[in-house]
Amino acid sequence: MSFVSAAFAWLGSFAVNIIAALGYTGVFLLMLLESTAVPIPAEVVMPFAGFLAVSGRFNLWIVILVAGLGSVAGTLLSYALGRYGGEPLLHRYGRYLLLETEDLRRTERWFARRGDTTVFFARFIPVVRHLIGIPAGIGKMRLRTLCIYTFLGASIWNGFLAGLGYFLGQHWGEVRQYSEPFSYAVAALLVIGLIWSLGHHLRRRLAARHRRNL
Repeated sequence: MSFVSAAFAWLGSFAVNIIAALGYTGVFLLMLLESTAVPIPAEVVMPFAGFLAVSGRFNLWIVILVAGLGSVAGTLLSYALGRYGGEPLLHRYGRYLLLETEDLRRTERWFARRGDTTVFFARFIPVVRHLIGIPAGIGKMRLRTLCIYTFLGASIWNGFLAGLGYFLGQHWGEVRQYSEPFSYAVAALLVIGLIWSLGHHLRRRLAARHRRNL
């Protein structure tokens, strides 16, 4: 077993134990953590909660509601980090990451125009949904819009996962088995995109320096 697989297995066991011990509160806290860049796998949390609904311990609709509220709470924490810490960090350390003030303005314009759809669809993408609150905060997205579209997107995705756990019953763990390769593929694409973005910024900076030297 690779280190990554072992880490996900441990996180999965941790999530199951938290839900077993705390019930709905555990679901809320775990989905809160999932939206604050903590790699809690929703693909374990929600199918297990759905499975518990089969036995009558949970109500499936309450599970989906609680999970959606947890996702909103976690996204708000990430939003606060981006809103109140993002710009000072950019001004202080942005040059080391090849980020400029214009990148901040571009992010603000993006979330002003497309923040609702960006946040909504981000809930369906592994890795991205853990982090989306931070750029939303940096882009100063309206809180009401953030909360509404986070709750809608999270509830659909969480409901899908919980429903799979409900119908699969004791085989709820197979959801993670089949979704894990997709998560790895998305993570790899994000890394490639990040490398391309850094390379683009570097080329642009070198071109600007070359023009100044002419």
